[in-house]
Amino acid sequence: MCPVKMAALRAVAVVLLGLGLGCAATAVPLVIWHGMGDSCCNPQSMGYIKKIVENKIPGIYVLSLKIGSNLIQDMENSFFMNVNDQVTEVCSQLAQDPHLKGGYNAMGFSQGGQFLRAVAQRCPSPPMLNLISVGGQHQGVYGFPRCPGESSHICDWIRKTLDLGAYTQAVQEHLVQAEYWHNPLKEEDYRKSSIFLADINQERGINETYKKNLMALKKFVMVKFLNDTMVDPPISEWFGFYKSGQAKETTPLKETSLYTEDRLGLQEMDKAGKLVFLGVQGDHLQFSEEWFYTTILPFLQ
Repeated sequence: MCPVKMAALRAVAVVLLGLGLGCAATAVPLVIWHGMGDSCCNPQSMGYIKKIVENKIPGIYVLSLKIGSNLIQDMENSFFMNVNDQVTEVCSQLAQDPHLKGGYNAMGFSQGGQFLRAVAQRCPSPPMLNLISVGGQHQGVYGFPRCPGESSHICDWIRKTLDLGAYTQAVQEHLVQAEYWHNPLKEEDYRKSSIFLADINQERGINETYKKNLMALKKFVMVKFLNDTMVDPPISEWFGFYKSGQAKETTPLKETSLYTEDRLGLQEMDKAGKLVFLGVQGDHLQFSEEWFYTTILPFLQ
């Protein structure tokens, strides 16, 4: 065969190989956000999740969010950095990450669930495709019955501070948990003064951009821990909450005004099959590898 034909065949082979590689399925990147008192890279929590996802989905890019310059700052910021500033910081991180240009899935653990929902509502570029909230408190909390690990002394202080003045400006701007503190006995104070949760839950008016951006999700998965002793009330993990004016009876999402008035697009998402409610036996953030592989992994593949 003459050299010209050989060169032409080699060129065609290179083109075909390139096309084949281009058609190969590429794993959708995953962004994860840890919960209160945790950090991005704890080998027993987020580091572990990152590892098992990477083992099960070859080639996937997993970004575990770190807020601050080191792990200690990251942990401290989960208590004391204004949530709105954290969300702005994360949006900047995501926009500058070339791996995420084509879109990504997001998985938030505990308070990281509602924080990533804020990212979905406020920062549509790069696009979030699926949001998985693992124990996130989307209607907030009205109590901290128990705290994680070695953070109990901090939580004792948090309880006292919230009791004294959860909705004061100073507390709102400097205590993360106050920003999703939802007192059913003081609904007006909550709606007026909550600088984070009341905003993303459309309590002071309708932000059509928030609604449009959230509705762009393919799936919004909410995991509730059926034996949760940390979140009060646990139904907040499924977007429900206490009935207004008392703290005993709860209301499921579909009976809340947020849903019936469709202020956030949740009703329309529900009718389109975009909302997924999962329950798992266990206390807060306690689940087995098998459950994670069989129940959560399919949303990432």
